[in-house]
Amino acid sequence: MPATRAPKSRRHLIEIYMANLQKADLIAPIHDGDLLLEQVAEPHREAMRAACAADPDIWDIYPIDLLGNFDASFDAMLADDDRCPFALIHQGHIIGMSGYLSFALPKQTVEIGNTYMAPVARGTGVNLRIKRLLIERAFGCGIRRIEFRVDERNGRSQAAVLKLGARREGLLMAERVTWTGHVRNTCVFGLLPEDWAEGVGKGT
Repeated sequence: MPATRAPKSRRHLIEIYMANLQKADLIAPIHDGDLLLEQVAEPHREAMRAACAADPDIWDIYPIDLLGNFDASFDAMLADDDRCPFALIHQGHIIGMSGYLSFALPKQTVEIGNTYMAPVARGTGVNLRIKRLLIERAFGCGIRRIEFRVDERNGRSQAAVLKLGARREGLLMAERVTWTGHVRNTCVFGLLPEDWAEGVGKGT
């Protein structure tokens, strides 16, 4: 006798349950030697404020303002279930944030973004270590496609994403309005497990 399919409502509940499990696995803390990645939370507020203030000129190119409007932006970040940045803790000090957002778990897709690194951590190789941890965590949790969305003006970030093995897939014109009122064009990049295996991931 053929197996009967679960009612649609039950299947939907199962899909939600499995997606919640996958998300919990994705955002669990990550330890790697002197690096700790843990979800941004209230106890990180003041240390994150100081890290963000270390480069006041960079925020004009970011979609949110974590300088002049830090508290409201920080509160909004904590309240957004579709945005789950990690606090990046290196040798016991918060140096910035990066994490997952735009969860599309039924499609096995997630975006990596919300990345900010304090100047003291740039050029040290820490950013690549962090991206490696986030990418390998995602693929290890069953994600089959990782997206990166970058402001067209941000050439440094675009170059860094390409070095990971991601492919530029297109440009979304006037995709969003940033906190400064700038109408932003957004470059979209995609990274698949096979691209990672042939790129940076091959050396891990």
